Amino acid sequence: MSEAKSSIASTLSRDFIASIVVFLVALPLCMGIAVASGMPPQTGLITGIVGGIVVGALAGSPLQVSGPAAGLAVLVFEIVREDGVAALAIIAILAGAFQIAAGAARIGHWFRAISPAIVHGMLAGIGLLIVASQLHVLLDRSPLPNGLSNLAAVPGAFVDLSPVSVGSTEWAFALGAITIISFLAWEKFRPKALRLVPGALIGVVVATLIAFTLRPDVKRVVVPASLLEGVKFPTLADITAGLTSPPILITALVIAFIASAETLLSAAAVDRMHDGPRTKYNKELFSQGVGNMVCGFLGGLPMTGVIVRSSANVQAGAATRLSTMLHGAWILAFVMLLPWLLREMPTAALAGVLVVTGWRLVKISHATHLFNQYGALPAAIWAVTFVMVVVTDLLTGVLTGLALSLLEIVPHLHNIKLTIDQKTENDVTEVDLTGAATFVNLPKLANKLDELPDGGRIRLNLSKVSYLDHTCAEMITDWVSRKAKRGTTVEYELGGNPRYGQILGEHSQ
Repeated sequence: MSEAKSSIASTLSRDFIASIVVFLVALPLCMGIAVASGMPPQTGLITGIVGGIVVGALAGSPLQVSGPAAGLAVLVFEIVREDGVAALAIIAILAGAFQIAAGAARIGHWFRAISPAIVHGMLAGIGLLIVASQLHVLLDRSPLPNGLSNLAAVPGAFVDLSPVSVGSTEWAFALGAITIISFLAWEKFRPKALRLVPGALIGVVVATLIAFTLRPDVKRVVVPASLLEGVKFPTLADITAGLTSPPILITALVIAFIASAETLLSAAAVDRMHDGPRTKYNKELFSQGVGNMVCGFLGGLPMTGVIVRSSANVQAGAATRLSTMLHGAWILAFVMLLPWLLREMPTAALAGVLVVTGWRLVKISHATHLFNQYGALPAAIWAVTFVMVVVTDLLTGVLTGLALSLLEIVPHLHNIKLTIDQKTENDVTEVDLTGAATFVNLPKLANKLDELPDGGRIRLNLSKVSYLDHTCAEMITDWVSRKAKRGTTVEYELGGNPRYGQILGEHSQ
């Protein structure tokens, strides 16, 4: 009995500490992403609260944290600019309904079949657009209507900085630069005892203290006395109009698709970080749908599962979903008890956090990894998706990437079927694959591999596989890594195929 009590106390302690860490990471990001989306900061805080308390309670991925995502900021900015805030609320509600329907139809696993090249190319494009827009906020200016305009105007905006006449622009830039420098310096030099204190928080605190002390004439975060003050709740007439508007329905479907893909890929990444319960993809999709509907009714931003906050949660030692739920409660308590403190934050400081966050999404290393490991086509999918997101829009970029992915399997359409046979002899489980292992068959293959028990030896026979694409190869190597951490030995039978040996070599046993 005492051991059980000790275990429960240990779990509660770990979750409590992890929730504080995630709260500290989430607070500046929730507000910064809202500003980058063209919305008031409280809308991001509402989404952070709902993502913690509501989605955390229902989630199929217990250690994943949900909230406003940088990956949707560009799309939300366009919606607000073109259709208004009321339309965003309806779109969030409808997107949530689509996600609930997708979860009920049990198609969550299909989102895992989206090529990593598309996802990383999309995030890189979004990252560059966020940097371009937030560089203007860094100078106390408003972002321009589209990404290319923001990129083109950046040099001119910085030319206007005066080295001798210090006004609001120069002060804002100084505070933003201090935020970025403090952020990066803390992450590089922080003591081990404080390793869980996030750099984003340090950057914002330093800039806010300077602004509070010197009182420069710069824009500050606008926080109402009440969290829901000024929020326009959707009416029945608004919802009815949305249901009969094809553009609104299409946009909601796009939000649902992108948010679901980002959420479930993030969940898969979180699964690789810990040895606890695996993600139940359809349940996670359902919980995200509930969260987005609640956010729509409360006037918040659309949400996804977010990898930065989720990583902080796992690294801080979270054991159960309680840590995620508590982080939402801490955000709510902070906003209710200390709104005056949020009003002292310069918007340039939040822009500084978003500049760093956005730039980190632009990882050329993903493209070089794809090229070196899998060849020119996956790298080209990444590059084309990235460019199209920047020069056109998010949907066009993703659809272009999906079209290029289809080119990868065209030569193998005559043998696109994948057969999976399993047998166990002498404590060795042999899994024989026959046919084409492509993203089309990935959900089936992933489900089969995830069902295999831990421990012992598994032999994966790929000698009869006519083609192995990079999406399936990434999934297999991740699966092998997880199995190895749980004491399972996985061996490959490649049939002498040098290409399979190359792309799976990093994880071969």
